[in-house]
Amino acid sequence: MPLTKKLLITIGCLGLSLSAANAEDRALKICAAEDEMPYSNNKGEGFENKLAQLLGEALQKKVSYEYWTDPRYYLRDTLEKGLCDVVIGVDTGDPRVATSLPYYRSGYVFITRKSDRPAIDNWHSEALRSVQRIAFVPGSPAEVMLRAIGRYNDQFNYSQELVGYKSRRNQYVKYDNAKLVGEVSSGHAEVAALWGPSAGRYVKASATPLTMTVIPDTNTRADGEKVGFHYSTSMAVRKGDEALLAQLNHVIKTKQTEIRQILEAEGIPLLDVDAIAVAASH
Repeated sequence: MPLTKKLLITIGCLGLSLSAANAEDRALKICAAEDEMPYSNNKGEGFENKLAQLLGEALQKKVSYEYWTDPRYYLRDTLEKGLCDVVIGVDTGDPRVATSLPYYRSGYVFITRKSDRPAIDNWHSEALRSVQRIAFVPGSPAEVMLRAIGRYNDQFNYSQELVGYKSRRNQYVKYDNAKLVGEVSSGHAEVAALWGPSAGRYVKASATPLTMTVIPDTNTRADGEKVGFHYSTSMAVRKGDEALLAQLNHVIKTKQTEIRQILEAEGIPLLDVDAIAVAASH
C-alpha cells in the first residue's frame, strides 16, 4: 500500500476516534429508574427526567440514560460501575457518593379528602386514633410513628394489600404511589402518610379534591429518638469526580428559578426555600 494512502487511512481512523471521544464528552449519562414514577421512567415522564433535560441543556450536553429496576442496588449496578455519571435525586450528604448542593427540601405529608374535617396535621391528631385505614409505605418514617402511637399492628394486613409488585426472585417489594393516593381519593382509606415528592402529582390529578399537609419535623419515638420527616435532596456523582460535581453545583446555583418551576408544577411541597437559595448562592 502506498505510504500516502496509509497516512490518509491513519488520519481518518484518528479522526473517527477523536469524534467518538468528543461525542462521549458531550454526553451526560444519567442513572435513572426505568419505572419509578413520579421520579422517572424510560418514557421520560418523571420530574427527574425533566430535571435531567434541564441539566443537559445548561451543560450543553446530550442526555443519555442507564436505567435500573431495583432501587436497592442502583448505585452499585450503575454509578459505581461507570455506566453513568449523575444521579438526579439522592439525600443530601449520602455517604456512598459525592452530593451537590441541595436543590430542594421537602417532607412527608398527610393526605386527606378536603371534605373530611378536622384535618390531620400531626401524629397526635385525635382523628388518627379513630380512622379505619391509613395508607403508608412500610419501612418509612410513617411506620415508625404508627408504631409509636399504637396503630401499626391493626394496619399491618391493610398495608400488605397495598403491595403493587413483588419479585419472586429477590423479594423486592414495591408500593405504587398513585395507588396509595388513590386509596384516599376513592374513600377506601381515610388518610395516607407519604413522602411529599412521591405523592404531589397524584394529589393534583385526583378527581376527588384532596388536602396535602406537611407533617411537622418534631416527632420522636417512645425512647425519645427523633424521627425525621423533612429531608433535602441533591444530585450525585462518584466520589472524586470533582469537576462534574462543580458543574452540577453551578447549574443548581444559576437555574434555581427553572428548577423550582419544575418542582412546583409537579405539586411537590417545598420547604425552607430561602435556606436552599442561600446555600445555592455560596
